[in-house]
Amino acid sequence: MTDLSTKPLDELSVDEAARPKAPPVPEATDMHRRQGRQLAAIHSHYLREMGQIGAVLVRIEAGDAPPEHLKQIVLSLDMAENFRAFGSLCGRECQVLKFHHDIESADMFPRIEAAGGGRFREVVAKLKAEHEVVHELIIRLGRAADALAKDPSEANFVEAGNTFRKLEEVVRSHFGYEETELAEAIGYYLGSI
Repeated sequence: MTDLSTKPLDELSVDEAARPKAPPVPEATDMHRRQGRQLAAIHSHYLREMGQIGAVLVRIEAGDAPPEHLKQIVLSLDMAENFRAFGSLCGRECQVLKFHHDIESADMFPRIEAAGGGRFREVVAKLKAEHEVVHELIIRLGRAADALAKDPSEANFVEAGNTFRKLEEVVRSHFGYEETELAEAIGYYLGSI
């Protein structure tokens, strides 16, 4: 495992140019590909939640009232309360993403690698390396969210917002890569997720 804790936020990336392509699975049928796209449906749920958090971030930054359906999340128009609510949302998202990646790394990836006879080794290794970047961002966002909850200052809000935006950027890229490269393998080797 690589220590990413000292890397500046703007240098944490998934290095899209270094991503290997998955080998084709010639035996895979359209049904297998549909089964493999279940991962995209799961990812879509996480991305919608991140989008909601991002919408809260933008509204708080603009000093606007939250939309009606987010009023239960952002408790008042008082800036300190908005900052605390944003910190709480970020902390929750950190837990959910970590759980999702733990399942993939501990179960799905090893099963695909074994069933594929090692043909997916490079893709799985790259995905695991990307998980390390995502996890570092989750740790940083968790710390930023805790700091924001304890001290809802402008500086802590900016730190949490910048970290959240970086996490969202990396997660969107990572999810797209994972969905594209593993759809056939998930459907053919695992049947479903």
